[in-house]
Amino acid sequence: MFKITRVLFGLPFVVFGISHFLNAGQLAGIVPIPGGSFWVYVTGLAFLLAGIAFVIGKKVALAGKLLSILLLILILSVHVPALFSEASRQFAMVNFLKDFALMAAACAFSCIAKEKNKQQEIPS
Repeated sequence: MFKITRVLFGLPFVVFGISHFLNAGQLAGIVPIPGGSFWVYVTGLAFLLAGIAFVIGKKVALAGKLLSILLLILILSVHVPALFSEASRQFAMVNFLKDFALMAAACAFSCIAKEKNKQQEIPS
C-alpha cells in the first residue's frame, strides 16, 4: 500500500513542476522576492524532481524532507502574507491549508521511507 500511495502522492508534484515551467510568466507575479521567473523555474524543478523521486521510489526520505522545507517556505512567504489581504483571504486560506497538508504528508512519507530503509539494512 505504501508504494501505491507514494506514487499517487508524487504524481501531482510532477504536474505542479511541469505547470511551473509552462506558466512561469503568470506565476512570477506572486513571487515575493526579486527574480520572480527564476524562482518559479527553481520551484518547478524542485517539484518535478520530488515528484519523480516519489514515483520511482528513489531517495524518498530525502525528497520528502526537502519538499517539506520547500512547502514551508511557500507557506510562510506566499500564503501567510496573502491571508492579510482582504481581496485574496479566502483563496489564500485554501492554498495555505492545502500546502500545509501536503507539507505534513511529505514529512510523513520521509519518516516512513527512512524507517523502511533502516529495516532493509538490518539482516533478517
